[in-house]
Amino acid sequence: MNFNFKDKVVLVTGATRGIGKQVADDFAGLGAELILTGTKEGEIKSLNESSTNDNSKKRKYYCADFTNSESTEKFIEELKKYKRIDVCINNAGINKIDYIDETRIEDWDNIVSVNLKAPFLIIREVSKVMKKNNYGRIINISSVFGVVSREKRSIYSASKFGLNGLTVTASNELAKHNVLVNTVSPGFILTELTKSILSESEMEQLAARVPMGRFATPDEISRVVLFLASGLNTYITGQNIIADGGFVNV
Repeated sequence: MNFNFKDKVVLVTGATRGIGKQVADDFAGLGAELILTGTKEGEIKSLNESSTNDNSKKRKYYCADFTNSESTEKFIEELKKYKRIDVCINNAGINKIDYIDETRIEDWDNIVSVNLKAPFLIIREVSKVMKKNNYGRIINISSVFGVVSREKRSIYSASKFGLNGLTVTASNELAKHNVLVNTVSPGFILTELTKSILSESEMEQLAARVPMGRFATPDEISRVVLFLASGLNTYITGQNIIADGGFVNV
């Protein structure tokens, strides 16, 4: 039992940047066959062409915009073609910060669609093949704001608290089929999403509130995901692993 994924098929959503890209690259380095998603059609085409030209890469990218029901359903239909999906990482996520009285319904719809509805639909589908194969590992990427919250995070926190609840219920249902379902909740991570919603001064202020005094790097989160997805994890399910440098305990 180790970190060898040579015979595993691994699905990672939101795999073209940030934590998702790091996770996908790490799984690829450990031999996995990858099913990956991103939202930019031109980028997806280019990535697939690159993968085709490099026989050492077993990667198939799909363009899936989870704010769009038609695009989401099209991706779900693609998943139905796979006879094996051993590991599922629901990583795709979006955020928009606003005071609750200034939020827009379209922001609620988009954030909940990507952060909660899409993982639900994907788990609903992949769990079928995992049950047939009597094996599976599902890891949902949540956030510390699914454990605690702060101003301007009403929609985001609602989606991430909901994702944690989905994890617990799915873990209870699927445990008897040797399908383990867990959540990883990163703290503040140096990703494009973080930089797009926080100013440099806000990032400095937040880093000062973290006991370790810094943001995490994507590879530090990826290592947690790899462990939960690996043969080393045979009994952990229904848990929320918080990787935040001690932030929520302050």
